[in-house]
Amino acid sequence: MQADLSGLRIGLLTASASRLGGGVFEAVAAQAALIRNCGGHVSVFALDDAFAAEDCHRFAPAPVHHGRVLGPPQIGYAPDLLAKMLAADLDCLHLHGIWMYPSRAGYLWQRRTGRPYLISPHGMLDPWITARGRWKKALARAGYERSSWRSASRLHALTRREARDIETESGRADSVVIANPGPALSGDPAAPRGPRFLCLGRIHPKKNIGALVEAWRQLDAAGSLPAAAQLTIAGWGEEAHVEQLREALAGAPQSVQFVGPVFGAEKQRLLGSASFLVLPSLSEGLPMVVLEAWAAGTPVLMTQECNLPEGFDGGAAIDCGYTPATIAECLRNAISTSAPEWSAMSSSAHDLAGGPFSAQVIAGQWQQTYRELILQSRGGAPGDPA
Repeated sequence: MQADLSGLRIGLLTASASRLGGGVFEAVAAQAALIRNCGGHVSVFALDDAFAAEDCHRFAPAPVHHGRVLGPPQIGYAPDLLAKMLAADLDCLHLHGIWMYPSRAGYLWQRRTGRPYLISPHGMLDPWITARGRWKKALARAGYERSSWRSASRLHALTRREARDIETESGRADSVVIANPGPALSGDPAAPRGPRFLCLGRIHPKKNIGALVEAWRQLDAAGSLPAAAQLTIAGWGEEAHVEQLREALAGAPQSVQFVGPVFGAEKQRLLGSASFLVLPSLSEGLPMVVLEAWAAGTPVLMTQECNLPEGFDGGAAIDCGYTPATIAECLRNAISTSAPEWSAMSSSAHDLAGGPFSAQVIAGQWQQTYRELILQSRGGAPGDPA
């Protein structure tokens, strides 16, 4: 990969540089690797949390600077973050995620330095999200988000749909649209797997896991599940949301299991052994787990809200809808998929992960974006070295 970011110092700012950050954490880790592979120097800035020290190896050799949180963790007030970012003498700061104090810290950094400041909301301006916690978000808008959005050199959308959400909320129509990069390919599309279904990700109401469990229960009651059929639910979340899931699983068939958080080799094993990933989400930005599944050759049953129409168009995904009835019908059809049909879907998944969502393609788009923003801040013209 061409090192077009050579010598540039890029900071990645986020609320959580640990597993508690869910998909945003995975996206930031991938972004750090992308910048490093392009020759750039990466520094990560995040709020301190229970897994911060344990998970910082995901960014190695990039340094990870944690801000000490004072007051309510939902706000994430960490006044020492700004000094850490200023000391790094960054050429560009890239904020991942909004609605917490890092937005204020990013704004203050931009005001102090006058250097490029880029914001990736990661789907957090989706109407489903903004309709929840209205008072907190109203205070955040008035307190720091609007000023942060106005001061940003550019806002970044994962999809064109998110770009429309950003324009509706912020009034800015100049978002750059770049997808998340997928991981390296694995898995064998020529080797069909048993009727094993996987739901993987953060345990949260927007993931609509309760509807999936009910759909599976209906299929079991109707005798529509093969003896070998399995539904594995893996993920992490706030204790209240995990408890809601456990309640939903009460009385569920024995073919459903909740295994809790999985990472590393175990996560890859589950992705590589499932016949389908199931993601009946009510709201998403661009779910990293879908790209991870495709890279493993695993087709996906998902909703339109996953914002990956390429999967439907390319034959690597099926629309499962949101209700237990539509999800059950989709599962029934997936179970009856023939080996040649499944292999074709698996190959299509690999084609997407290794093509438009590959790290190489996405890296080229980010190289151009970072360099243009830095060049403009220095008063240069297109084509000049950054």
